[in-house]
This record gives sequence, C-alpha cells and structure tokens, in this order.
Amino acid sequence: MRQLGVGVVCVTLVLGGALGCQGPSGRGGSDADGSRQTETGTGLVPAGPSGYGAVFLGPGDCSSRGGGGDVREVPCTSEKASARVVVRHEGRRADGPACPTATDFVLHISQSRPSADEDGDGTVPQGYACMRNLEPPHPGDPGGGGGPHTVPGDCVYTSRKGQVKETACDGSGEQRPEFEVASAVERRAQCPPATDLYVQLDGERPVGCARRV
Repeated sequence: MRQLGVGVVCVTLVLGGALGCQGPSGRGGSDADGSRQTETGTGLVPAGPSGYGAVFLGPGDCSSRGGGGDVREVPCTSEKASARVVVRHEGRRADGPACPTATDFVLHISQSRPSADEDGDGTVPQGYACMRNLEPPHPGDPGGGGGPHTVPGDCVYTSRKGQVKETACDGSGEQRPEFEVASAVERRAQCPPATDLYVQLDGERPVGCARRV
C-alpha cells in the first residue's frame, strides 16, 4: 500500500452547529520534519504522515485525536485510534450528501497537492469524512448532545434569543437541557398540543416538536 506523500491536508473538526427555533406562539505546507498538518479551530498543528488506507481517511479508516485537537490517520488496531470513518464524500459538505444520523462528528478535508499520493494523480481531493467514535460517548446518538444532526430524543438549550443548541440529555454537558425533541413532523400543525418549542431539523420532517424538561 503506497504511503501518501507529504503535502498540505487540512482537516477541520465540526462537532455541530446552532439550530433556529421558535416557540408555538410565534416566538498549509508541510513542516520541516515532514509531518502532515491539519487545521482545527485554533490553527495549523502537526498531524503526522498517513498511508494506512487506499485514500486519506477513506471509508473504514481510523483517526486519532490527540492533545491540541490534531488529527492523524492511524491503523484501526492502534491504541491511538479513537474514531472510524463511516462515510467519506468528495467536495464541500454543503453541496454533498448528508452524513448518517449516527455520525459523532465531521472532518472537513481541504484539497492538497502532495509530491506523491495514493493513486498517483498528484492530489488529495477536498472532501469530508463522517466519523463515529470507536468507544462511548457517542454524541451523535439521540440524547448524546452533539453530532451533525438533531433528531427526536435529542435535548437542546437556549443559546441566545431565537436559537438553540444541542446538549446531553443526562446533564453531563456544559449546559443543562431545557427542551427535548419528542418527535419530527412535516408541519408545525402536526405537533402535539403540549409542544413548548419548535426546532428546525434536517430531512423530510424538518419540524421538531420539543417539550420542556
């Protein structure tokens, strides 16, 4: 298996975003040591060489997540492996398919042009990897407090007026849960009368019917 050549592969960790809501009443380059670099919210940090899969962070490959937020591709049998790629898509996440609902976090991979790569075409394509932790916790599961999707069973808190964010239903997160999404429907009129909050969701049922907890 050919090892990826050294280049600029920027990986941005995405844990989840804010969700619009309304109440029922209408309310790179490489370092000198040859290490690959990844991009996190705090900037570029060493990420180490890759080469354990046919494609950098391809389906089934594993990554580590060390101190400082750096991400490295490692063998899945390594003690450093912390998450596995469930699905890998090329292009921008905004233009591509959605990650599976069980995704714990998303890695955005910027395009690079290393001196050598897995198929010899001179590029590591831009894309995004839908990741699942190898061991609990799984923030993408219902009630887990994270992941790229909000689904029935998730809990949210008010982050600012007109906006909520996910938090763990068991209270283990930094913010206490205020509402739990009980169901997902196509239109607000389909929510139960006891609904306290409408939460914007993805998919064919974009309205979450939430109740206060």
